[in-house]
Amino acid sequence: MGFLCLSMAITIGMAKAEQASRWMPIGGLSRPPIGHLGFCQDHPSECVKPASLRSLSEPPQPLSTSIIVAIAALNTRVNGAIVARSDQELYGVEEHWAFPASGYGDCEDYVLEKRRELMALGVDAANLLITVVKKLDGTGHAVLTLRSDQGDFILDNLDWRIRPWRETSYRYIKRQSSTDPAQWRLVETYGDPLVSSVGR
Repeated sequence: MGFLCLSMAITIGMAKAEQASRWMPIGGLSRPPIGHLGFCQDHPSECVKPASLRSLSEPPQPLSTSIIVAIAALNTRVNGAIVARSDQELYGVEEHWAFPASGYGDCEDYVLEKRRELMALGVDAANLLITVVKKLDGTGHAVLTLRSDQGDFILDNLDWRIRPWRETSYRYIKRQSSTDPAQWRLVETYGDPLVSSVGR
């Protein structure tokens, strides 16, 4: 292979790798977080596997200018509307996932509220995936992944920006399956931390 052909092959390979890196590499099954198991018991309709083939094969969310503006506004509004409190402070337990009805909550409660409101705007649940990460200090945290036709984007109570997943400082552990909201899958090859951070 000549130098020009090799150079072109490398360039094409790098472009394909960059394109692929827009989406999280999803691996095998993982245990659901303890808090999510409890949430599913309290809100079974939120964790039901879609019955229709269409829902199971829902394509990534198309990102138009209007939907980007709406999602960004919602992320900022929810972040400002909820006051960060730990589950220990609110419920007297280490881990409890719930909608922040009282106006208080920790990281996963922000995520649940954003997911609920975006579904009400018409975004399919298959494209709104609760995701477990580790912060730089090693503590667990939860964010919402928006699965889109332009890549995976992160809605975070610690950031008003909607950022591509690769542009955050997090170590990604696992996230909900896009075909079954009660099922979780590993991101790359990481393990199973406990999500107990207030995330503020």
